[in-house]
Amino acid sequence: MNEHKPIVGITMGDPVGVGPEILLMSLLDESVYKWCRPVVIGDHFLLERVLKDLNLNVRLNPITVPATGKFLHGTIDLISRTDLDTKDVKWGLPNRMTGCAMIEYINTAIDLAIKRKIDAFVTGPINKLAMKMAGSPFSGHTELLAQRTGTEKYVMMMAGNRLRVVLVTIHQSMKDAIASLSPEKIFNTIEITQLSLESRFGIQSPRIAVAGLNPHAGEQGLFGSEEQEIIIPAIRQARDRGWNVTGPFPPDTVFYQAINGQFDTIVCMYHDQGLIPFKLIHFMDGVNTTLGLPVIRTSVDHGTAYDIAGTGKAETGSMIEAIRMAAMHAGNVMKGGSR
Repeated sequence: MNEHKPIVGITMGDPVGVGPEILLMSLLDESVYKWCRPVVIGDHFLLERVLKDLNLNVRLNPITVPATGKFLHGTIDLISRTDLDTKDVKWGLPNRMTGCAMIEYINTAIDLAIKRKIDAFVTGPINKLAMKMAGSPFSGHTELLAQRTGTEKYVMMMAGNRLRVVLVTIHQSMKDAIASLSPEKIFNTIEITQLSLESRFGIQSPRIAVAGLNPHAGEQGLFGSEEQEIIIPAIRQARDRGWNVTGPFPPDTVFYQAINGQFDTIVCMYHDQGLIPFKLIHFMDGVNTTLGLPVIRTSVDHGTAYDIAGTGKAETGSMIEAIRMAAMHAGNVMKGGSR
C-alpha cells in the first residue's frame, strides 16, 4: 500500500538555522512514514555533518527523482540541490551562499509540485534577511510561492488540532492594516477559506466565524463603524452563497468558543488578533499553511532559531505536524476532498 501514500517533499530551510536538525529528527518518527512517502530537498554534505554531530542513527539515500525513493523508516531519501562547503557554514551566521541555497530548495519543491512529481511539500524555516542577502525580491515563502504559481488570491492559515485562524491582513502596521480592509478583501479571504476547508481539510459545511475589528465587535457602532460598513457586508455576501459564516464576534470571546468546538476556523482582521491566541495554544505544534495555491504547502510555525542551531535542542513538534497536515491535505485532494 506504500504507493498509495502521497509523496511529500520537505525542504531543509536555512542551512545555518535549525531546519536541518529538526528535519532529520522528525524523520526518526516512524509515524511520518505511515502518513506519507517523504523526500528531503537539501544539501547532502550538511545533512551528513548534522547526522554525525547529533549522533542520529539514520542514513541518507541520494535520489534525483522522488518516485525512486526507498521510503523506509531509517533511510532518508534526499534530493541534494547544493554542494555546500560545511567549513563555511557557521551556525547562526547567514550569508549570500546559504541564502541562495535556501531559495534553491524552495524553488525545487515548487517545480516538483507543479509537475506533480510530489503531492505536497513542507517548507523548513527561513530567514528574511538571508533572502535579501541572496538578492531575492521576496520577503518570505508566501510571496515567492504566489509569484511562481501565478496566484493572485491567497491567504495564510495557522492551524492546530484545537484552533485554526486565517488572516485578512498580515505583515502591516495597525494603521495600514485597518486602512486596507474592505468588504471585497474580507469576502475573498472567507471564500478561499471555505473552499480550502472543504477540499483540503475534508470538512463538509465548515463553520466559519468572523472576528470583529473593534472591542465588543463595535457594540453597534459605539466603538467604531468598521463592523457595519466593512465586515458585515462581506459576511452577508458569504451567507448568500449558502456558507455557514457567522459574526462579527467580539474578539475577546470568539477564540474561546472556537477551541471548545463551536467553529472550524476564525477569520481574523489583522496579524496579532489571530496569532496571539493561536501561539498561546499551539506554540510548539502549530502549522502555517498557504490557502488558495494550486499546490499544497505547509510550513513550521517558527523561525530559524539561530541561537540554538546545531545543538539538537530544537523542538520537532511543528515540523512533524506540518508533515502530517501536508499528507492529510494531499490525501483529501486525491479522494476528492471528502472526509
